[in-house]
Amino acid sequence: MAQETSARRELDLAQRDLDEAAQHGARLVTPEDDEWPAWPLLSLDVATGRGAQGVAAPLALWVRGDACLDEAAQDAVAIVGARAATEYGENAAAELGYALADQDVPVFSGAAYGIDGAAHRGALTGQGTTVAALGCALDAGYPAGHTGLLDRMASRGGAVVSEYPPGTPPARHRFLVRNRLIAALTTGTVVVEAGRRSGARNTATTAGVLGKVVMAVPGPVGSALSVGCHELIRDAHATLVASVSDVLETVGRLGVGRPDGAPRPRRRTDGLGPQAIRVHEALGQRRGKSPEDIATESGVPLPRVRALLPALELDELSERCETGWRRSGKTREDAGR
Repeated sequence: MAQETSARRELDLAQRDLDEAAQHGARLVTPEDDEWPAWPLLSLDVATGRGAQGVAAPLALWVRGDACLDEAAQDAVAIVGARAATEYGENAAAELGYALADQDVPVFSGAAYGIDGAAHRGALTGQGTTVAALGCALDAGYPAGHTGLLDRMASRGGAVVSEYPPGTPPARHRFLVRNRLIAALTTGTVVVEAGRRSGARNTATTAGVLGKVVMAVPGPVGSALSVGCHELIRDAHATLVASVSDVLETVGRLGVGRPDGAPRPRRRTDGLGPQAIRVHEALGQRRGKSPEDIATESGVPLPRVRALLPALELDELSERCETGWRRSGKTREDAGR
């Protein structure tokens, strides 16, 4: 980091940047502000502490829009995918964005053409909160064809976010950097159409490193744009999702998406997603197990296991002990008894 920034260490453009940002209706959010999404971004610090590369937490964020960033990031879901998307992919992304918005789940993406734009438009149609993370300054006017879309997002309860100060142009490496923000600021990432090597795959990989939920929408078996999704599912790096109910179950939104009049879960584990259930089932009743042993037994990737165990603990379904993690004694009784 020091080597990358040494060339501009003598520059002091703070006041100029603040003034230019204000002219465009943007604000600077720092870790000292109430709006700072500290809890979601903690995953970046944790991953960096484990030795992961390229996932350092941002120093500050430039934000334009009505949304309070920390509130928008609570239980948010990212939808990412190919720029040169098919009609199938754009329809799937728009429908997911709309349905998530209808369930009051904020939708994050990167404002690119194709899947990203479809997800944002779907969320707006559902009158929900949608946030775009950019790989350039907020005043860069990029992508040119989505400036109107970005304005609508900012003025309709959403936001546009960037790490880069006013005047910073788009660049390939900056989009890879912003992908970690999309992964970190959300509970889970849904990949809708992606090639074998793509920015969407990069976002999904980063989400996995951060211990976040990774999901993928399957496509036609002969579609080159679905190869990345199919590989993620085949290699157990992503959970297959085909509807908003699948997404909500996977990210663990208890009680969300249940049809009106449907009975509430009778057992404490009924509302858990598939991976959470597998992790819970791998826990011992008395003797604790290490996250590595739980990952091996459950088949859930280790980063995801490490993220799920504290969540299960908050739900009183797991507990720490001297030998690791075990089931909480309270899970032996159904919640309804």
